[in-house]
Amino acid sequence: MPDNTRQSPGLETLAVRAGQHRTPEGEHAEPIFPTSSYVFDSAAAAAARFSGEDPGNIYSRFTNPTVRTFEERLAAMEGGACCVATASGMSAIYATCAGLLKTGDHIVSSRSIFGSTTVLFTTFLQKFGIETTFVAQDDVDEWAQAIRPETRLLFLETPSNPLTAIADIRSLADLAHAHDCLLAVDNCFCTPALQRPLALGADIVIHSATKYIDGQGRCIGGAVVGSQDIVGEGVYAFLRTCGPSMSPFNAWVFLKGLETLSLRMQAHCASAQALAEWLQEQPAVERVFYPGLSSHPQHALAGTQQSGYGGIVSFEVKGGQAAAWKLIDSTQICSITANLGDAKTTVTHPATTTHGRLTPEQRAEAGISDGLIRVAVGLETLDDLIDDLQRGF
Repeated sequence: MPDNTRQSPGLETLAVRAGQHRTPEGEHAEPIFPTSSYVFDSAAAAAARFSGEDPGNIYSRFTNPTVRTFEERLAAMEGGACCVATASGMSAIYATCAGLLKTGDHIVSSRSIFGSTTVLFTTFLQKFGIETTFVAQDDVDEWAQAIRPETRLLFLETPSNPLTAIADIRSLADLAHAHDCLLAVDNCFCTPALQRPLALGADIVIHSATKYIDGQGRCIGGAVVGSQDIVGEGVYAFLRTCGPSMSPFNAWVFLKGLETLSLRMQAHCASAQALAEWLQEQPAVERVFYPGLSSHPQHALAGTQQSGYGGIVSFEVKGGQAAAWKLIDSTQICSITANLGDAKTTVTHPATTTHGRLTPEQRAEAGISDGLIRVAVGLETLDDLIDDLQRGF
């Protein structure tokens, strides 16, 4: 029986339908608009468009119909009022910081974040007088102690890359708002199919669309989702002027990815759970990191704020880097690449790839050991993946 009490479409319907505005041609699929500029009816019409008096397309650096469709669709799925699409996930993080922060401001960040994000905070934002303090992902008291009068942003990934540490989004949102700060959550690993940080109190959601949103490793892109005043003004103003823009073709690819996102995430989760359970039984494995395991320290928390545990499984092997590299090099199906969220399973050694630019001390603080391996579980037959990893053991 249909549920007549529901007030809005379901996630899967939004993933297929939201944001599309058909042209007079009556197309069924979303069109790609490969144009750099737009023609106005008159000089007065152009002036009205540039001044903001008349909303509409101006220049594809910051207004493009295909990109706008992707933005509206992802915003609807995340439950946000506004989305700004960017050229990459890292440019989404930088656009957020550059658009909302100024010299003298302070960030409190989880230390369990992507290596490039750490470098962005410690090297490039530091050059402009924006300092960052790193804290334990799962220790709310440490977050509270790190906040200063000049703190403006709390930043985290949950689950984290690559150890799948879970942060308590609601508690950190309450903490941020009590100190007049914003909470930004990188939702790359879960996507709105598994987690909606805005509903838990976060102010900003950041995506690397390159990962699960695309789902097949084809394009680079990013996105920032939130309210009109934060994202629609602050982040958008940076995009309009500085131009880390998403291409129309990439936006179209991501639209196609969103259509199957929910189904794919269910499949990724199921295979990752089974693989994690198998890895726990291997004598050569020191420890497995996966939120779906009861041994995971935030297993219960993940179950309350996520509808699935994700497709990323990390594990430590005995024997350090030599053993880790031997296992990785023994695989024949898994792709040795640092990307994730692909239909093809990928395997990487974080200490020498995604987190290789960090100092040994920074890696140690983040828990990135020499024996750590990250597997982004794809959509292949599970038994084939198990056989592939078994070769390395």
